[in-house]
Order: sequence, then C-alpha cells, then structure tokens
Amino acid sequence: MTQLTEGSYSTPVPDGWDIMGNANGGFLLARVAHAMCVASHRKDPVSVTMHYLAPAPASDGYVTDVEVVKAGRTLSTVVASLRNGDTPIARAIGSFGDVDAHREPIHVTMAPPEIPPIEECAPRGEKSAMVPALQSRLKTYLHPDDVGFATGNPPGVARMRGWLEFADGTPMSTVGLLLAADAFPPTLFNLMGMQGWVPTVELTVHVRAQPAPGPVHCVFTTHIVQGGLLEEDGQIWDTAGTCVAMSRQIALAPRIN
Repeated sequence: MTQLTEGSYSTPVPDGWDIMGNANGGFLLARVAHAMCVASHRKDPVSVTMHYLAPAPASDGYVTDVEVVKAGRTLSTVVASLRNGDTPIARAIGSFGDVDAHREPIHVTMAPPEIPPIEECAPRGEKSAMVPALQSRLKTYLHPDDVGFATGNPPGVARMRGWLEFADGTPMSTVGLLLAADAFPPTLFNLMGMQGWVPTVELTVHVRAQPAPGPVHCVFTTHIVQGGLLEEDGQIWDTAGTCVAMSRQIALAPRIN
C-alpha cells in the first residue's frame, strides 16, 4: 500500500481474493482498514463498519481516501472511501486504537464454540468442486456437521463452524480478523443449500483482543432470513480460548425458486 497524496492510498486488489470474480467483502474491509490504521497512526481496528456499493474485480486501480475525524487519547475515529477511478466501491467508518493483549477480561458469559480438533474437521474444498478462489489464500477446516451443503444435504441449520488460518503461514493479526469475519461459506447454504451468490450489504467487526499464535476457530449463525436479506452473526476465538472478534453482517439472500 502506497500513499499517493495526503489522505489517499493506493489499494490494489490482486487476483485470488475473490468469490466469483469479485473481491471478498472481508478482504476489502481489511485492505481499507489497513489504510485507516496508517492514516490514524493507530495499530488496531477496534470497531469498523463497511457498506458495499459496487463489486470489486481484481485491479491495481483502487484508491482509499481517508479522513481522521477525531484523534482522541484512546481512540481515533476515521472515515474512508474505496474507489476505482471515479466509481465508488465502499464506504467505511471505524474506531482505531491499541487492543491490549494482556488486559484480562472481567465479564464473559460466552464459551468458545464446540468444534473438533482441526485434524478432525473437513478441509474446505474436499467436499465440493464449487470452491471460491479466496480459498487458495486460506486454510479453512469445517465442522463435520456443517459440510452437508457441499454434498447437497444441508442439515437445515443456518450455521457454519470451523478453523481458519492463512495458507502462507502469515500470523493472524487484528486486521486479518476483519477478513476472517467474512471468509466462511454463507450460513444460508446449510439451511437451504447452495442457492447462489450471497453478496454482503454491510459488515461490522468488533475486535476484542490480539489473537494468540495459531489458527482461529469461528462460529457464524443466522436467525432471520426475511425481505430478501439475512443477518449473519460471528464469533472468532483464538487458541488461548479468548474471543478476539465479533461480527455482524447483512447480506442479500438469493431468490429461492
């Protein structure tokens, strides 16, 4: 990522981070959030929301325009726009700061999702020929009970669980968690089967802690599919049993014939 002018950063989108030719929403959020971190001189995204305006095929022509709205003692509030030439692609707003990995939680009523060890889970793509290019960049291992969508036998529960790490061994960072929040197959697939594209309309991620070394394990659930839209709630946990991020997105539900 190169700074072009004050507040503007080159944000190339390379091949291999896409689903059906368009860049994954979590990847775009991570790319834009990185520019927001740089502009604000803050290390971590704390809470970031992105609205998606247009598809983003691979190109070197993307630019992120960043404005630091407020630089406080603890957090900086930042807004950003991703564009390709004059075409707006996405808008984001977020709070950025320093997530303290050593600060112990004082109140947690959730528990990590019950997922078998990574070696007992199904590598993404093993059960299906319809694997997005994004998976060439990741290692995703799905809960054995959540792979029915890939064989035409969805379990009827809108849920995805599993493990995730980068294929090239890159450690998971707080910015990487933004990608992880949108890297699993849509929960809708395990409710209704693989019906088609489920494009993200809006994605919000709250980063709660620095991830410990190793893969993260995740659970994503959907409770309401209504009016052509679905919500997807996510929890991301690290190998130390800490909830490192929480997410919610609104996506378009495909028409069911």
